[in-house]
Amino acid sequence: MLRHEFRPGRAVAGLTMLALAAGYAADAAGKWEAPWTFFLPLFFGGLWLSAAATWLGYLVRRRRAAKKASAENTAAPASTSGSHAIR
Repeated sequence: MLRHEFRPGRAVAGLTMLALAAGYAADAAGKWEAPWTFFLPLFFGGLWLSAAATWLGYLVRRRRAAKKASAENTAAPASTSGSHAIR
């Protein structure tokens, strides 16, 4: 069992920030010559992808929870079992 649930949006955002940091480090070291405007689409594209991954992860978790809840609620409700008087 996992200790925490997987958050794909955070993973995508982290990978995007690592790519940006590597690009800036390569540019600062003189290994790669890139204008600063190159990094803006990478940054905003990574944010958009992380938002989309977060939304899809949310939908998957919600669907799993609904499916699990419907599977657990197959028994008759307590009020129809005769344990309580119905008025």
